Amino acid sequence: MTSPLPDLAVVYEHPQWFEPLFEALDRRGVSWVKTPLAGDVFDPAASPAPARVVFSRVAMSSFLREPEHPIFYAQSLFEHWEGRGTRVINASALPIDTSKARQLSLIARLGFRGPETRAAHRQADLPKAAEGLRFPVLVKADIGGSGAGIVRYDTAEDLARAARDRTAPAGINGVSLVQEYAPRAGGRIIRVETLAGRYLYALEVESSGDAFDLCPADVCLIRPGSAVMGMTRFEPPAEIIAAVEAIVAAGKVEVGSVEYLIDERDGSVRFYDINALSNFVAKPRDVLGFDPHDNLVDWLVGVIEEEKAKRA
Repeated sequence: MTSPLPDLAVVYEHPQWFEPLFEALDRRGVSWVKTPLAGDVFDPAASPAPARVVFSRVAMSSFLREPEHPIFYAQSLFEHWEGRGTRVINASALPIDTSKARQLSLIARLGFRGPETRAAHRQADLPKAAEGLRFPVLVKADIGGSGAGIVRYDTAEDLARAARDRTAPAGINGVSLVQEYAPRAGGRIIRVETLAGRYLYALEVESSGDAFDLCPADVCLIRPGSAVMGMTRFEPPAEIIAAVEAIVAAGKVEVGSVEYLIDERDGSVRFYDINALSNFVAKPRDVLGFDPHDNLVDWLVGVIEEEKAKRA
């Protein structure tokens, strides 16, 4: 006898990151199944999806944990399932999530500002890319995550030496960004979380020094070498919320965040990261006064009901 198809499959790479989501799904009584990407194979001529609705929790930082990472595999897999009529939540965000260059291009097209940046696909071209930028600069991997692949160069000579020695960061797609270092006012960045394209909450994240890994979730804070951070609920101005909602709508990000900073040099707002994987925040009830996983599950249940109604 064939088992009934679960309502939801959560597809992920990291085995611990989504325990709070799993607990929230169980509390709500959702019919769901875990679908880890490790060990997964599919037949491009068959292989139906494991549930009525699939929720992508693929992390761009997965290449840090596994050389045989699933980032590009997941894109093919999700497109295959969508082609067979399955709703795959956040699959539409992968094109923007997999390229910081595309993110900054999108931000600029919408009329917002990011840090001054140039992209290159050869190490030898990094000094050329830095021409006209103010030092210090950062070189970033185009596909990053958890602050990975970011190095600061204080002078053009330092950058030229790294380019010559081929030691500057390069993404797993071979693309690097050279970006003006924008000192964040007060050592703070703002992470704005969205759900279904709408503002959910924002955090002011403060750290000392030049830490680039500012993930506020439990699993990030306990990692060896993680930055010491202060996290406070923050209410951005209405125009920032509107800008963030415009960014996630244009980027087709259904569940995710946008990060920005205030450039200490001139007071300008600089949007610098679009993240389609949100683990929310450690101790959410203490920090936010509510658990955003409950909001997420409410929305997921609504998506499931919509899909059931389409097939009724």
